[in-house]
Amino acid sequence: MTAESTAPVPAPGTGRPTALTVGAAITAVEGAALVVVGVWDMVAALSGKSEQLALNEFGGLVIVLLGVLPVLAARALLRTRRWGRSPAVLTNSICLPVAYYMTQSGGAMTAAGAAVGLLGLVGIGALLSPKATAALYAPHEG
Repeated sequence: MTAESTAPVPAPGTGRPTALTVGAAITAVEGAALVVVGVWDMVAALSGKSEQLALNEFGGLVIVLLGVLPVLAARALLRTRRWGRSPAVLTNSICLPVAYYMTQSGGAMTAAGAAVGLLGLVGIGALLSPKATAALYAPHEG
């Protein structure tokens, strides 16, 4: 085991800045949303509304698995594990083109797309902030 994998979880207010907590929370919400969409896709396929049952089931499973990584990354960030930042920033970055295409749809999707884009930008900013970087790359005791 490495020192990083056995490092204790920091006490509130000591080792984890607010920016890192905000970035982790946004990433967890995005991952949870992906899991919900994947499960919804699989349930919709089972309800008989799909002509390609196997394709929708597999697609839903892939989306669920893609949602698990951001949730695990958010958990790692809350424990100030530096490996969690890369998948978290990637997840937040993917929100930007998704938001663009959502806003192009018009109607209520414009507002939803703006919210997704704002979440992605805030998440990236929080995760790449100097305080978050310092917390993740500070030498761990132990």
